[in-house]
Amino acid sequence: MDHRRARRQLRVVARLLDRVYGRPRLTRLSDPLDELVGTILSQNTSDTNSDRAYTRLREVFPTWEAVLAAPRSRIAATIRPGGLANIKTRRIKAALRWVRAQRGRLDLRFLRRLPLDEGRRVLEGLRGAGIGPKTAACVLLFACGKEAFPVDTHIHRVGKRLGLLGPCVTREQAHAVFETLISPGEAYPLHLNLIRHGRQVCHARRPHCERCVLLRHCPYGQRYGDR
Repeated sequence: MDHRRARRQLRVVARLLDRVYGRPRLTRLSDPLDELVGTILSQNTSDTNSDRAYTRLREVFPTWEAVLAAPRSRIAATIRPGGLANIKTRRIKAALRWVRAQRGRLDLRFLRRLPLDEGRRVLEGLRGAGIGPKTAACVLLFACGKEAFPVDTHIHRVGKRLGLLGPCVTREQAHAVFETLISPGEAYPLHLNLIRHGRQVCHARRPHCERCVLLRHCPYGQRYGDR
């Protein structure tokens, strides 16, 4: 699919999903450092478990300085409900050390003043802490209000089935692809609605193509419906 056609298709997809699920609006930005740690905790686990781990972390450690100063074993015990506690502890500590080394304090709010690409370059410096394109995009979208587009497993699956992503496009590569296709102001509502659609209709196994609002625009669904 050529780029112009893909952009037109994505605009249609966004409108159809808005009709079905409503149009989510970002009414309040989260704190960028809070978002960064929260996204690390959300890796490879459910929202319920990551929320529980984040809540416990903030209850035990009232500041990020306290987290940075704490022994790894205590942090890991605190966030264990989120799974992969030792790995995530190392990543959180590495991220906090990096932020303080770069900025002299534990604060990422300066990212809000930077253009999208510059903010992304700053966060790419955290790759050693396990911070990839999705985590960076979450910080830039939810905490900085930028037109970044996080791609999770649901969005990646739906994007491929719609033909917006080529068959060999990885989830990491998909972030850049989507950002070239999305119209201004669409990143936040489209991100949430594609996830919702992937969870409720476009399942990895046995998708409900027969009741999918996107069926007319989905090559995969049209093939699946013919079986």
